[in-house]
Amino acid sequence: MKYDKFLDDLDLIDSDHKKFSAETPLREDAFEISDKEKISIIEKNVKEILFTLGMDMNDDSLKGTPKRVAKAYVNELFGGLNPENMPKGSTFNNKYQYSEMLVEKNITVFSTCEHHLLPIYGKAHVAYFSNNNVIGLSKMNRIVDYFARRPQVQERLTIQVVKALQKILKTDDVACVIDAKHMCVNSRGIRHIDCSTVTGEFGGKFKDKLIKREFLDYIRTDSSL
Repeated sequence: MKYDKFLDDLDLIDSDHKKFSAETPLREDAFEISDKEKISIIEKNVKEILFTLGMDMNDDSLKGTPKRVAKAYVNELFGGLNPENMPKGSTFNNKYQYSEMLVEKNITVFSTCEHHLLPIYGKAHVAYFSNNNVIGLSKMNRIVDYFARRPQVQERLTIQVVKALQKILKTDDVACVIDAKHMCVNSRGIRHIDCSTVTGEFGGKFKDKLIKREFLDYIRTDSSL
C-alpha cells in the first residue's frame, strides 16, 4: 500500500537524521558582542554587497535597506540563535490523567536555509504522550518558531524541536513532522515551485509503526472550521 510505503520512507528519513548534528554550528564567542554591535557590522556588509552588485546606495529606496536587513537578521529572522530568546518551558501536572496522544498540527514554520540564506516556509506537526507533565499548547508553537528563526537545515530543525520537548516534558515520547518549501529549490537552481520537503523525527512510543500511523492520521484529518 502507498501509505505503508510512506511510513517506510519516514523510517529511512528518521535514520538518516543521525548523520546530522542536532546542534546549530555556533562559535564559542557568538555572544561576546551586543546585538547593537552586530547590527552595525551587518549593516556595513550589506551595504558593501549591494554596492558591489552595482546598486546606487544613494537612491532613496536603497538608503535604509542595509540597516533594515541588519535589524531583521538580528532581531527577527535569526533571533533564535540567542539562547535568551528560548521560550520558558514551564509544564503542568497532568491532573486530568489524559493518557492519549496530544497533537498540535499546522504550526507555521518560517525559517532560512543556511546554504543560500533563502526562505523556508511550511507547517510543523508536533505530538507527545504525557509522562505526568503537560505543556501549554502555544508553547509548542513558540518552541518551533524559536528553532526556526536561525540559519537552518530542515533535518536539524525537526530534531531540535523533538529534543527540546523531550527535555521539557521529561519523556522520550515526542514526535515532529515538518512539510516545507525551500526557496533555494523553488526560486533558484532547478526552480520547481510545487515540490516540498518532508522530515520526521520520532522518539519513544512513536517509533512503533501503529503509533506512528495514528499520528500521521491525525495530521491528515481535515481541521478546517
